[in-house]
Amino acid sequence: MPKIINYPKNSMIFVEGDKDDRIFILQSGYVILVSTDFETGKVLNEKLAIGEFFGVKSSLARVPRQETATVMADSVVVQMTPAEFEKIFSPNQAVMLKMLRVFSRNLRDLHYRTELLLNNNDLLIPSDKGMIQVAQAFLDEELYNSCEQVCEKVLARYPYDANKATIDKIMDLSKRQKGRVKPSHDAGDRNEASFKHKKNNALKQFDLPMFERFSKSYADGDVIICEYEPGESFYLVQSGQVQLEKLISGALKHIDIVNPGEFFGEMAILDDSPRSATCIAKGDVRCLEFNKENFRVLVTGNPQIAMILLRLFCKRIYDQKRRTKILVIKDIQARISDIFLMFDEMTPLSEADMDTSKRKFSLTVNDIAHWAGISLDDARDEMNKMSSRGKVEIYDHHMVVKNINDMKRVVDTYYTILNAHREQELR
Repeated sequence: MPKIINYPKNSMIFVEGDKDDRIFILQSGYVILVSTDFETGKVLNEKLAIGEFFGVKSSLARVPRQETATVMADSVVVQMTPAEFEKIFSPNQAVMLKMLRVFSRNLRDLHYRTELLLNNNDLLIPSDKGMIQVAQAFLDEELYNSCEQVCEKVLARYPYDANKATIDKIMDLSKRQKGRVKPSHDAGDRNEASFKHKKNNALKQFDLPMFERFSKSYADGDVIICEYEPGESFYLVQSGQVQLEKLISGALKHIDIVNPGEFFGEMAILDDSPRSATCIAKGDVRCLEFNKENFRVLVTGNPQIAMILLRLFCKRIYDQKRRTKILVIKDIQARISDIFLMFDEMTPLSEADMDTSKRKFSLTVNDIAHWAGISLDDARDEMNKMSSRGKVEIYDHHMVVKNINDMKRVVDTYYTILNAHREQELR
């Protein structure tokens, strides 16, 4: 059962970095969440309203606390476990939908901030122009079926004369060059932890005859979602894998893989925003497709689905924050070192790994360039320097970090110097 806890003034309910899965509701008093903006170093204070939940994101994502909950006046809070939270609130459609929308906006804001850090000017591109650029990128990569599918999507949504003339040119080039076949979308070797097939709760919840009418099948290379197009549906992968790619400087960059039992496209269904990535079938894929009309009915009749989505948003918010934290590091060597630390955090250690500081990551120089937000040439130069100093071994499809603690020391030193500079500026 949830507990009623009294906290005196100046006490702390939890501290940043704590591994603590309790969820709270402020019943009375005055509590603030204190965090540090990792780009500016500025201390942020968020006052909680009476009746407001807190501790939800880190609890459901199963990650360390991202802020400190400080009691500013004698306060009373309701404390519960994740299981108690789910049992009490998952049937409450209003609470679930409100949380989903709030977390969706949080994730969208983080995504926008990341794009700004990457100096990505694609944020201001109109939907039809952006989709045309995606079609052109597929053409440049000789992925002709994907190119033509995006062209058809553009004409279906935006059948303007100017668009039609541009699309006709792209389609004509695609059809004339189709004889030159290129294998579609090989994601290459990645961390096994990210790709492991999981028989999770989502698949179990949807393994019922009533969901068959939502089923869709896609062939290898089919474009399920095109970046920039309006979002009207979201999907659950039943079998196969879906590759996520983003248009950066006119080229499509691989950003993630969605595995069976995982959702994609859910952000747009909640906040009416354009798609932020292109989603492509990697091999034969079966998905369940849900639209805005049946989303509310779906959540009402299946409260567990709202919890699955809520956990998904919490985890993606954490992951996006982690990515943004890497991008704000000014020193490139420290930035790359933090990429290795991030993948070390993501990858469960085997018993053999626990006794050594040596790590193997399924990363390429291309991947390092992507995660660091730098050019391939700059990434290659930095990795060659690290290799020449004996810090890493670089292979075609993986890298070996000789001592992960060396990477941590580089990052810790960077922040020690940065914090010293910030303190000096405040004097």
